[in-house]
Formats: sequence, structure tokens, C-alpha cells
Amino acid sequence: MFLPTTRKEMQALGWDSLDVILISADSYIDSPYIGVALIGKLLAQRGYRVGIIAQPDIQNQADITRLGEPRLFWGVSGGSVDSMVANYTATNKRRRRDDYTPGGENDRRPNRAVIAYTNLIKRYFKNTCPIVLGGVEASLRRVAHYDYWSDSIRRSILFDAKADILVYGMAERTIVELAERLQKGQDWHDLRGLSYIAKEPHPDYLELPAYEAVRDDPQAFIEMFHRFYRNNDPLNARGLYQRHGDRVLVQNPPNFYLSQDEMDEVYALKFEHSQHPWYQAQGEVKALETIRFSLSTHRGCYGECNFCAIAVHEGRTVRWRSPDSIESEARRITKLPGFKGYIQDVSGPTANMYGYECPKKLKDGSCQDRRCLTPEICPVLKIDHSRQLSLLRRLRRIEGVKKVFVASGIRYDMVLADRQHGRTYLKEIVEHHTSGQLKIAPEHTEEHVLRRMGKPGTADLHQFKAMFDQMNKTAGKKQFLTYYLIAAYPGCSLADMQKLKTYASRELRLNPEQVQIFTPTPSTYASVMYHTGIDPFSGEKLFVEKDLAGKLRQKSVVTNKKHVHRPSSRRSKTRQRR
Repeated sequence: MFLPTTRKEMQALGWDSLDVILISADSYIDSPYIGVALIGKLLAQRGYRVGIIAQPDIQNQADITRLGEPRLFWGVSGGSVDSMVANYTATNKRRRRDDYTPGGENDRRPNRAVIAYTNLIKRYFKNTCPIVLGGVEASLRRVAHYDYWSDSIRRSILFDAKADILVYGMAERTIVELAERLQKGQDWHDLRGLSYIAKEPHPDYLELPAYEAVRDDPQAFIEMFHRFYRNNDPLNARGLYQRHGDRVLVQNPPNFYLSQDEMDEVYALKFEHSQHPWYQAQGEVKALETIRFSLSTHRGCYGECNFCAIAVHEGRTVRWRSPDSIESEARRITKLPGFKGYIQDVSGPTANMYGYECPKKLKDGSCQDRRCLTPEICPVLKIDHSRQLSLLRRLRRIEGVKKVFVASGIRYDMVLADRQHGRTYLKEIVEHHTSGQLKIAPEHTEEHVLRRMGKPGTADLHQFKAMFDQMNKTAGKKQFLTYYLIAAYPGCSLADMQKLKTYASRELRLNPEQVQIFTPTPSTYASVMYHTGIDPFSGEKLFVEKDLAGKLRQKSVVTNKKHVHRPSSRRSKTRQRR
């Protein structure tokens, strides 16, 4: 059953009012991949009356008022993607298409959606119940952060939105506990996993450098981000606070991750795996092509790539669903209208992180002084693909399933590190789970750029490619690797991109097409590098390409098949001046 999004649907349920109204910058897609839908279904399962308003028009009151005023709280989300990332390319051009909008035209998602929707609520509902921010946009902007689109350090989004509460991370546990406290009229300020604004700092929490300090001093910004990043694990994080003028942002410690049984319970909720009919009448959403017949198997990532915010939002500890839970959902998918026998993807943030974790991390939390995979794979992390192998074989045997794909990227260094099951895993991926192309993300080829990305070196890439090619030859298949690459990353010069092009041509035998210009996104070390021009780990000054023409040159030197690698003397002088 869909959650109501119109007054007529409320009346059909016999509801004259709602406990919670969720607002999203995406269309209402009822899928476990969509945070607002998942949170809504979970609250409904707990007995709360929940409605959803998707992509409300911010120019008038028609959408925001159609369900009335909730009794407990408003929940506001920018959707599945930060609204500024969704609306603008890395070269700051307005995107024409939006995969989460009916019809695909990017005309319904406001810039800084969380702020826009909070203002919309306050315009038409004076002295309303608490407004609670959540989702990726709020979670990654919860402290002072670098904002690429204004090229400035912005305050915590709680201050700019003037909301009451911010829940961060995956937030299921936090939002249910918050609803219970509000229902009972109890104080909620001590709940894990949320932030709020106070007049005074919390006496037992760790102070972050103040907003004004990080706005004006790059070194203070670096120190703030180190402290923020290191306090994201529920087992060892301290509470934080940050002064913004005469007020204080308070961030309670992260909430504890869901257990496997709790994750299974969440994914057992009855989702429709389709767009709500009220929005479907306005047009298809492209996102459904990817997620409708896909399975999310785990959360979190211990890769910690410096340009990625998954570790901050989902956590550095990987948690996975039981095989029974995943198979049960797969069987439900086979009964959906339009299913033709193909499960499009079985994965998490990185496909081959299912079913194993570091025992030390599970006991004591993430290490403060080292990472799991870089600069080399930690020997305490025993990489083991056997559980995912067993899961994939189990899914292939389901009646009505013709093919099960692993469409998300895999970490090739982890395949090589698993001496017992890695080769078998790749062999089965090649023979059964690849739809012509397998995605990997080397991102670059130059050692100093890879080090600042937090990515493995080219030796693993070369070895993996040779293994993949040989297995395809043995299996009689013509399948290829798709390489994701980044241009204009902090520390990367035009000469580095020329070397990448040469390596790709000579060693990989391809002309890369999947090259993205780097976008600094909130709550990543890469955005710290971009803003400060400093390597936050070594203190070394970095060349950062901020000129638009220079960024485009870095991309074109790789993607342009006829490009001549001879930068003019004028361009060389420009780089030296920077």
C-alpha cells in the first residue's frame, strides 16, 4: 500500500489528520531504495499516520497545505541526491534532466531544497510542530561545510533552514525514537543521531572550531573536518558542538547501527516498487529503471574514498542483510508487474563488501589512525567473498529468475586480496552476473593523485584486467570493463591527465569515455582539499584546477581521441601563476 499523498486517500483510510508529513524533493517512489518511503513505511508500521508530499510547488500553498498540519512533526528531505548536485553539473551548468522527477524534466527540484521546503512550511503554518531535517542533503551539511556552488563555507544547514531538529545518517532508529518521545511529550535532546541548536554548549562534548574560524582560516577548517570525520562511529564517537555566533550547533553521538534482524525487518516492509499513481499520471521517473528490480544487500563502506561521502552518511562499518531476507525480497520482485526475469543489481555502495567485517571494528569501532583499504589492505580485515558467492547462487535458483546482475562497481583490489575465494568470485561474475560490461572505478593512474583520492595503485588494476580478460576468453564471452575516471581532482594537473591518457591507451587499450570532472561535495576530504589547496593529511600545498576552461581541458585530453598532448606556453604560464 502507498502512503497517502492526497486528502482523498486519507479519507479512504478513515483519517482526518496525520501524525507525520514527509516532504521530499523526489517524486514519491515507494521503494526501499528511497529514504523518505522507507522512513514513512517504518513509522506507519509502528502505528503512526504518515503522509507524503513529493516535490511541492514552492510558489503557492496548494501542495504544502493539501494534507493539513501534522500532529507530531514535519520531516523534510532534499531527496536521494543533494539538490545542488542534482541541479548542476561540475561545470555549474543547470541540468536539464532529473531521474527522480515525473517526465524527467528538471523543473521541480528547488535549489537548496531542504531550506526551500522548511521556509514553505513556515510561510503557511505559523507556530507549527517541529520541523525535522533528514536525508543526504541535511546529513552531509549538518556542520559548517564547503559549498562548491557559492564557493564559500556555509553554516550548518540547521541555521540556514531555521528548522528544529536534524537527524543524520540512515536514521531509522533515531526517527522512531524521536516519534515516540514526541508522542509522549518527552524531551528528545539526548537522543543519539540528531543535531539541534542551543544557547550553550554541551559540557561533555568535544568542541569543533567555530563557524567564523573555519570560514576565515583554512587550517581551522582542516582541523574541524578531521575532528568531525573521526567522530562518526557509534562505538567510539564523542558528541560535538560548534559555535555559530552567539548560538551553538550540538551534534549528539551517532545512533547505533541496526542489527541484522532489524535490517531484515525494515526490508520486509511491503513496498510497491513503483511510483505513486498520483505522480505516475504526471510522467515516468527514470530512476525506477535502475531500482525497481534491484536488491540492496548491505550498507556502509570501508573504502573511504576521499571524494565520497558514503562513509560519513552510511558509516565505515559494513552491515548486511540475511540471505533469507534478500531471497524473500527477490521472490516478491518476481511477482511484480513488468518483471521479465532479470534482477538488475544485487549490491550495496560497493558490490563486493557483503558478508564480512573487521572483528576489531565490530568490537571497538573504526580505527582513528588507519583505514581498512589504503594505503594497503589491513591484514585484520579478512576479505571473504564466500557469502556473496553463496547468495548469488541462491538467487539464480529462484523460479522465474533468468539472470542476476551485479551492476554496481566492485573493488578489484579486494578481489585480488581474497586468495581463497576471489578468483572463484570473479569467475562467477564473468560467467553469470555481467551484462556485457563490469564497472570498476580506478579513477586515475598517477600515484600522487590516487593517494589523495584514497584509491589503490595501478598494479592491482593491471592484474585484475588480465584476470578478467582471460576468464572471458575461457568462457567464450565478449565482455568489457567500464572504467570510471576523474579529471581536475585536487592535486591533478593537465600533465597528469596526459599520463592517464597514455596509460589507458597503452596498458588498458581503450579510449576512455566515462570521465567526470571532479565535483566538491559537502563532508568529503576532497572538498577540503579543493577549498584550502592543502593536503589535509600531509599539510602539503596542492595545485587545484578551479578555472572552468582548465577543467574542461583536463577532461578533453582523455576523451578527445584526436587530442594532441601539447599544452601551449600560455597555458603553462597560467598554471604556474596559480
